[in-house]
Amino acid sequence: MDAAVLEGRRLTRTYRLGSTRVEALAGVDVDVRRGEILALQGPSGSGKTTLINLLGLLDGADGGEVLLDGRPVPHQDENLLADLRRDRFGFVFQTFNLVPVLTAAENVEVPMALQGTSAVRRRSRARELLDRVGIGGKAEIRPDLLSGGQRQRVAIARALANDPEIILADEPTANLDSATAREILDLLGGLAQERRVALVLATHDPAVVERAGRVVTLRDGRVAGRRG
Repeated sequence: MDAAVLEGRRLTRTYRLGSTRVEALAGVDVDVRRGEILALQGPSGSGKTTLINLLGLLDGADGGEVLLDGRPVPHQDENLLADLRRDRFGFVFQTFNLVPVLTAAENVEVPMALQGTSAVRRRSRARELLDRVGIGGKAEIRPDLLSGGQRQRVAIARALANDPEIILADEPTANLDSATAREILDLLGGLAQERRVALVLATHDPAVVERAGRVVTLRDGRVAGRRG
């Protein structure tokens, strides 16, 4: 079995809402391997999104550590964190987070621009990726003129732009009809199988859980169960 490409060890995260202290995560352990689909399930407020943000280096833990290829990531080095997010991770956000004034192709180009890819190569790869996710004909359309499923496909194409090893997706099928959700899951599953991408999917959707090779159930910031 492959070694874990991404691990969280004893992760804790606490927030303050006014005078109230909210323990979002309390000592969570999780790992994912290349080519694997790991589902994080649990009710709202269980810690799924917080865990995705910590694993993706979008937020820092109060305790514990994140490891890439078995090596701890130093959270005090902001430049290193930005480079790792850009080069090794792809993100699919629940609300898509597409730039409304950019076309679908231009949105896909954004991570490549940050990596310093030439304009000619960015344009070519953006169209290649949009073709791959099934909406090559929408390359010049802005997000507000796309359906929810089409926006999700643009978000997935953008997540693939820099050929990441790990994709983190927060509720990738939320607000999609069942047919579109199946298509999105087929697309993500194909990425894991064909390109050995490690997928971590936070979800309420039983269809996502069914597709996953392993499942971690969270409740009140703690691991309540594991499958696989």
